[in-house]
Amino acid sequence: VQLQASGGGLVQAGGSLRLSCEVSGRTFSTYAMAWFRQAPGKEREFVAAIRRSGESTYYADSVKGRFTISRDNAKNTVYLQMDSLKPEDTAVYSCAARVDPQGSYGSHWYTREHLYAYWGQGTQVTVSS
Repeated sequence: VQLQASGGGLVQAGGSLRLSCEVSGRTFSTYAMAWFRQAPGKEREFVAAIRRSGESTYYADSVKGRFTISRDNAKNTVYLQMDSLKPEDTAVYSCAARVDPQGSYGSHWYTREHLYAYWGQGTQVTVSS
C-alpha cells in the first residue's frame, strides 16, 4: 500500500488549502484514513480521520469547525479541506491508513497514530500571519 499526499503550500492566515492523499491498491474502501501533522519541535498530532465508507468522521478540537475530511472511494483518495487557516496550523501534514473492521468502535480507534499501519510522505503547509 502506498500513499501519496499533495496540496500543501504557503497561504496567508484566514486562507484555505485542500490536501489530497491518493492510495494505491484495490482495497481503499476497507481502510480508515487519517491526517496527522507535525510542527517544528513538536510531536506528531492527530488532525482528522474518516471511516471506510465515510459515515463517521473525527476531528482534533483545534481544527473542529475549520477542517473537513472526506473521501472518494472511486478515486482511492482522501481529502482534507482546511479553511480559516491560522499560523499555528503550520506543519508537515501526513496521511495514514489502517484496516477498518465492520462494526462500531470508539473514536480512540481512529485518533491514535500507532494504530495506523500505512503512512505517506508529508506535505508542508505554511500559514503566514
